[in-house]
Amino acid sequence: MTDTPVAPVGTPAARDDKHLRILSTSDLAGIDIALADVVDTVEGAYRTLYAGHSDNPRKLTVKPQDGHSVSYAMLGRDGSRNVVAIKTSYKHGLDKGRDEQHYYTALTLYDDVTGLPVAMMDCSRIGSLRTPAVSALLARECAAPGSRSALVIGTGTQGRLALPFLLTTLPGLDRLLVFGTHPEGITAVREHLHAHFPDRDVEIVTDLRAAAADADVIVATAGAHTPAAVEADWLKPGALSVLVGHGLAPSTLHRADRVIATSEEQMNVTGTDMADAQGELPAVDTEFPPVIAGVTAGRHHARERIFAYNSGLVVTDIALGHRFAQLALERNLGTEVPLWQ
Repeated sequence: MTDTPVAPVGTPAARDDKHLRILSTSDLAGIDIALADVVDTVEGAYRTLYAGHSDNPRKLTVKPQDGHSVSYAMLGRDGSRNVVAIKTSYKHGLDKGRDEQHYYTALTLYDDVTGLPVAMMDCSRIGSLRTPAVSALLARECAAPGSRSALVIGTGTQGRLALPFLLTTLPGLDRLLVFGTHPEGITAVREHLHAHFPDRDVEIVTDLRAAAADADVIVATAGAHTPAAVEADWLKPGALSVLVGHGLAPSTLHRADRVIATSEEQMNVTGTDMADAQGELPAVDTEFPPVIAGVTAGRHHARERIFAYNSGLVVTDIALGHRFAQLALERNLGTEVPLWQ
């Protein structure tokens, strides 16, 4: 990977200060992108951030006292792409079942060379790709040498692409395990895996403790209501546990030999459910950007139990959103809105 600047995107119709190109869910759904392309784009964003060319301020969070919703606002700048962006995220119904929840997320990109808007897009597909790509990069850098088995906990949006991305960065995995409680989610996991790796299949596990004891890599993506809670003493020596959503007990963090976070600051904001009895989180041993840059080791020895906290950095959303904007504008997708007229 290099930090070569990426050319701005746009079409003559979109490159003015009156119009905004809107890319809908269906616009983005029709764009094919290889998993390796996503991984490379996300990795490049981390490298640029570590090099000091990008900005990723702490996210702003608002949440009502009863916890029925949560909202985030994230501002960032990608220095290799010369793009500034704002991402918003709003989830309602956290006290309800999955089918009753509402979730909206959007990303607005601006070209920091011309000062003109690039596009505003639904960010749900960006997040559904970016997050498992980061987990796969964490696995590539932090899994024990010769890792052969991976367990994914949860079959929602993040769980469905976790295994295809893991196989993209760790092709030597030969045992793929999934723990889930929703039959339709399990079916979707299989469908996504077969779409990218037609000759591979998954083992559906019901004994979570036994599965966790066999797994070299565990990626926990489940929702807040999951019954899954893998404990530290279930893990084999050398296991890597990656927390995306829920499914790992706090002991996996507090008793880990090494703790890595994509952002310690964000872990302290969004990872409070992993705090100990005193409400404390341990300090991280390293953040992930210097690991990606090759400055810090992801792992020191094969028997080290590692806990990795995967929280989204807006610079990765910006890079991947910009990549989708490039592909969309090449196909003249989207709708021009005279927003500032």
